[in-house]
Amino acid sequence: MGLHIRRRPLSDTFDTAMHPVLERVYRGRHIQSAAQLSIGARDLLHYRDLLGCEQAAMRIATAIIAHQPITIIGDFDADGATSTALCLLALREMGADEVDYLVPNRFDFGYGLSPEIVEVAAERGTPLIITVDNGISCHAGVERANALGMEVIVTDHHLPGDKLPPAAAIVNPNQPACTFASKNLAGVGVAFYLMLALRAELESRGWFTERGVGAPNLANLLDIVAVGTVADVVVLDQNNRILVHQGLQRIRAGRCRPGITALLEVAQRHASRLTAADLGFVIGPRLNAAGRLDDMAAGIECLVCNDPMEARARATELDRLNQQRRTIEQEMKQQAQETLASVQLDSSAPPDAIVLFDEQFHQGVIGIVAGRLKDEYKRPTIVFARQDEAIIKGSARSISGVHIRDILEAVSTANPDLIEKFGGHAAAAGLSLRAENLPAFTEQFTRNVKAALADIDDPNVILSDGELAAEVLDLPLAQTLRQAGPFGQGFQPPLFDGTFNLVQQRIVGERHLKMVLAHPQSGEEFDAIAFNIDPEVWPDNRVKQVQLAYQLDVNYFRGRESLQLLVEALAPAD
Repeated sequence: MGLHIRRRPLSDTFDTAMHPVLERVYRGRHIQSAAQLSIGARDLLHYRDLLGCEQAAMRIATAIIAHQPITIIGDFDADGATSTALCLLALREMGADEVDYLVPNRFDFGYGLSPEIVEVAAERGTPLIITVDNGISCHAGVERANALGMEVIVTDHHLPGDKLPPAAAIVNPNQPACTFASKNLAGVGVAFYLMLALRAELESRGWFTERGVGAPNLANLLDIVAVGTVADVVVLDQNNRILVHQGLQRIRAGRCRPGITALLEVAQRHASRLTAADLGFVIGPRLNAAGRLDDMAAGIECLVCNDPMEARARATELDRLNQQRRTIEQEMKQQAQETLASVQLDSSAPPDAIVLFDEQFHQGVIGIVAGRLKDEYKRPTIVFARQDEAIIKGSARSISGVHIRDILEAVSTANPDLIEKFGGHAAAAGLSLRAENLPAFTEQFTRNVKAALADIDDPNVILSDGELAAEVLDLPLAQTLRQAGPFGQGFQPPLFDGTFNLVQQRIVGERHLKMVLAHPQSGEEFDAIAFNIDPEVWPDNRVKQVQLAYQLDVNYFRGRESLQLLVEALAPAD
């Protein structure tokens, strides 16, 4: 059976001179004018449009001027780590002399601003808490802080519930009445906007003049913003593309944090050739590994340290944790697939939703396993692990068109006692429930997912930017596409389809299929690679022609650049 491919619908043409393939790519992403492609910093939305931003900045400015302690409460993923690091660096540059942070260890405290983590902050004597990448659903934590005489400023990007927490200020583009045009900011993007507002507030009070220093250039922190934005897989609307592009430019020019440089070095990636995807596949997992297996403080300290030698040591430790995470993930994925096999799951006709729990599953990697199973079976997936004797904790990942947080909210509204707590956004969410409620939850969750699937296209359909004629399938086009974008979630990398003659095929690594392909018309040969193939299916020497969905990539080897096809899907040609 061949691939299910459909061509992307195109917007109207627009009057800008560019490569016709690149124009087709942009039109397939609803670009209708050159203005929508601007990635200059001057086109960023203004912080004044972000509800609560100036109010929060005023309170923080007062704390800095009064030399009050400030505690940042982060989250234990890459977005939380980058948000925490950004605030630490910016606040210190702006003269905050008593600022520290707490990141709740997922195994001891769970997610977000819990009453327990508030107690730890209270022991430090802080009067002001700033949450980053969390807080919008942490009503009990905010209430506990208020009861202890502390104020809380919530900065978050996750969708709020029916009620907002009683915080001193809330900065979240998704809160009611916020007119900020980009609802897709990551947590680190929200934190960056707050720091911009804080700098302006301190300037208006003459703080920098009084101290005889200039206001800090916060653009120096855009490398951190880019990492967190891509790693959190938020939609790359124009505002986010500007943030990512500006950060990428700093990294490529070697003007980034020592920790980011060190993470690239341990991953053996060259900064000058970095793409947005590399931020998600190279840096993000190594930061995430700290929060998944140990303590996210390791990732934060790598980002904030100024000494290159210290940064290299910290990056090496993060790389070790990432290798350990991969091993655990592979074992968990094998367990998950065995569980799926035990219920006789047919990959060609999977259930409407996949819900898995195993006593041996590791809390730290359930999100990764859920994502891998979601990709493999094209169904919303939740993987649960044991949190304690009574509670299991789940990580959910969803497909395009099925808003996973809305699904959980629908289940919770109809069954108020079923879910203990939940939060998240369209593509990913987290939840916890009592173990005995899992069967009832699975039934209700599956029912709601089934209804949502009825309203979307077949998730097995691959959206393509079309075929490429032999005369344009070349290295210059690959280089042009590499410099375009940045591409990512919601602004997908260019993906093409076509049929090629299969000249050579062999396995490299454990599960990667290396191929030599020939164009059926011109006969020109190309290198190609498909990652994580099914070794029971490929290589297949009986197949002489294949249908592909692929990206164009620039391969660097011994100082030489060449065209390579990155194969996302392949099947024997009919």
